[in-house]
Formats: sequence, C-alpha cells, structure tokens
Amino acid sequence: MQVPPLTVAAIGLFAVSAAFAVLAPSWFWLPLATVAATWIAFLAFRHTVVFCVAWLLIAGTTLEMALSDLFGPAAFQTTIATVKGAELVLAAICILRYGFEPDVFNPGLGFLAIFVVGQVHGLHHDLTQAESVRSLAGSVAPFAFAFSRLSRRWAQAVICTTTWIPLLSVTAGGVLAVAGLRPLFFEGGGERLAGLGHPAFLAGICLVAIYAGLIELYREGEARTFVLLGANFLILVLTGARAPLAYAVAVTALTLVFVHSPALTRQRRILPLLLAACLLPLIVVAASELSAVRLFNVLSNEAGNLSGRDLLWPPFEQAAASSPWFGWGVGAGNAIIPPESDLAREIQTWTAHNEYLRVRVEGGLLGLGLLVLLFVLWAVHHTSPLRRTDKVIMRLAFVAFAAHAYTDNVLIATTACVFFAFATAVFARGAHERAPAPRVKRPGTRLLDAGEVA
Repeated sequence: MQVPPLTVAAIGLFAVSAAFAVLAPSWFWLPLATVAATWIAFLAFRHTVVFCVAWLLIAGTTLEMALSDLFGPAAFQTTIATVKGAELVLAAICILRYGFEPDVFNPGLGFLAIFVVGQVHGLHHDLTQAESVRSLAGSVAPFAFAFSRLSRRWAQAVICTTTWIPLLSVTAGGVLAVAGLRPLFFEGGGERLAGLGHPAFLAGICLVAIYAGLIELYREGEARTFVLLGANFLILVLTGARAPLAYAVAVTALTLVFVHSPALTRQRRILPLLLAACLLPLIVVAASELSAVRLFNVLSNEAGNLSGRDLLWPPFEQAAASSPWFGWGVGAGNAIIPPESDLAREIQTWTAHNEYLRVRVEGGLLGLGLLVLLFVLWAVHHTSPLRRTDKVIMRLAFVAFAAHAYTDNVLIATTACVFFAFATAVFARGAHERAPAPRVKRPGTRLLDAGEVA
C-alpha cells in the first residue's frame, strides 16, 4: 500500500521534533515553527490580497495599545515589531507574485542612506548596533509595498479597507468596553475616544480614512461615501486630536471648493460646507456645555501645550546640535530620553513628537535634507500621472502630512504603515488606469499573424 506524501511528511516532521526533544529540548519548537511559517507564506502567496487586507486592519486598529493594556507593557513593542515585520514579509511576497518595481525616489532609501552614514560616522553612545538595525527595518517597512508592481485588485482592496478602519476600531473597542476589558474613552484633558488603540493613533487613522473617502467620493459621488466620510469626521472629533482635525478640515474644504469632478456636482460639493457652516455655531456653544469631551474642553478653556513638547524638544535639540551634519544613526531618536527616566514617566512618552527634529538627531542636516527631497520627488513622481482629482487630493494630503510631522510621530508610528500603504495603493491603481488596454484581435487575425511570421 502506497503511503500519501503528506502522511510521510507529517511522520518525518514529528520524528525530527522528537529528535530535537531528546537531543536539544530548547529547540523542540523549531521544526514545527518552520513548517507553520512555510505553510503561512504559501497561503499568503496564494491569497495575497486577503492577507494584506488582514494586515492593514491589524495595523490600522493599532492593536499594540489594546494588547498592552490586556497583557502588559511587554506586548507593546512586540506587537509593533510584529506588524512591521509582517509588512516587510508581505511586501516581499508581493514582489515575488506581482514583480519588482524600481522605486528610485522611495523615502525608505533615505533611511538606508542615513543608516550607512551612521555606521561610518559612529552611533549615539546609548544606541547599540542591534537597536539601529531594528529601527532601520521599522523605518523602511512603511514604504516596502512601493517596490512591487501591485495588482489593481490589491490597490482597490487597500483603499476601500482604509475608509472602514476607524469604524471597525471603534466597534471592536466598544465590544471590549461592554465586556469590561478595556474602556472606549480615555481621560486626557477631557474624554477622548480611543477605539482599540490610543486617541492620537485613532485620529491619525481617521485622517487617512478621510483622504481615502474624499478620493472615492470624487470618483463615484455615491451617498454611502458621504455617510462614511461624515462618520470618520465624527470619530475624529471625538478623539480630541486638534492637529489631525485641522488638517482634515483644511484638505476637505480645499477639495470641495476648488476641485471639480463629473461624479460630484457643484450642489453636492457645497452641501457639506453649508452643513458645516450651520453646525459651527452649535459646536462653539456646545463647547462650554460638553467640556467633558476633550476637544470641547480645549475650545472652551483655550488649553495650550497638552503633549509636553516644551519638555521633550530641548534634549533632542541638544543631541542634534552635538552632531549637526551627520547625526547619530538610525534609531538614535529612541535613545535621547531613557524610557525609565522621570520625564518619560511624567509625560508617558520618550519620542520627539517632531519628525524633523528626530531625523536631525539621526541623520543630521544632510540626512534630513535627503529625506525631504526624496519625499517631494516621490510624491510628485507618483501623483503626476494620476487623474486630476486623485492628484490634487493626494498632494494636499502630502502637504498636510509634512505639516503634521512637525508636531507628531507620523513616520515611526504604525499609522505611517497605513498612510503609505494607502498612498501606494492610489499610485498603483493610477498606474493600471493609465496603462494601455490590451489589444483585442478580431477573429481570423491569428492566421494572418502566422502568415506574416512565416
């Protein structure tokens, strides 16, 4: 009787595991983990879009916050590393399946250059080689998908998923709150909606979802897109994040006023602005009555610096000044303020909340200049061929992103993975739309072609 190959493989696997259990017990898991990883990689190759959408949902809901609250602080960095590592693996699978794209202006190459210069110049005294390599992987990961010639189905799925992430995060957070496992709102100068993550992270995801909703609205003009866009705005208001709300309002208003689309008539474009104009006086009045909500508390009490940036920035400025041209290597931004210091405990963070300042610490003025130049060239190069509405909205989004980078960690947080995956999807869909249609031959032309070849 012939034994099936899968049965032989299973018997061999358990035999190898048993040998490890006897000879090297601490490595008992290695054969099983290797096979499991291989099988998962095979499934990801066969169902690439499904795996990428699942990854996007995990990254967008910022599960590191919920897992940290449920299982302890050790889960925080582990989850972030897993999310970014999974993105690198999925990007490699996309390259194998769809083909390689020589993305010469990719900002990830700027971080690679900063890493090389740091190795030559020398790292910060509190930064190890291993930490620098890990930071390099985390810095490059958000841009990894851009090195693949992604399919149109992949691009459409990522854009559509992006618009739904805030609602899914809030819904799942509500389930945990009802179960008594984790609150849906957090106190921070007032009540702030957190969803599954942190209010600031949820606000960052809302911002990307609003950009995606605007692009789809100008393509389709459907009522459901209006509703989804309004829901994301409401969630953004409840997070109490002032800067993301300001950028969302600016990009949306500029788009609705100045950008024309055949799918969206002038009357339908003006309707949201009229509604906002009517609601604005109500919001101002409500600010004094709803001071428990963080945004209204800020409006009614004229709160100033709520993030401790006046305490965070001086140590980073001092570190940047000590090596102004070349910086101290990728990852040095995490070594300036020790996580166990009194300052970090007081304001609950040790990151710069200013990407320009952080990159100056890591790459100096030369590294910062290179990275800014790559960002500009990358955005212009990829948006130029897009249809007009996509191009304008994406360029406004990149300008808002550049402004937002002055006050938040928009490059190192997992929200960056969502923003740049979305941007890459818009670029990929545009590339498919401008590609020439495949030539359709009339019946009988194959014989003519064969005669010409002969």
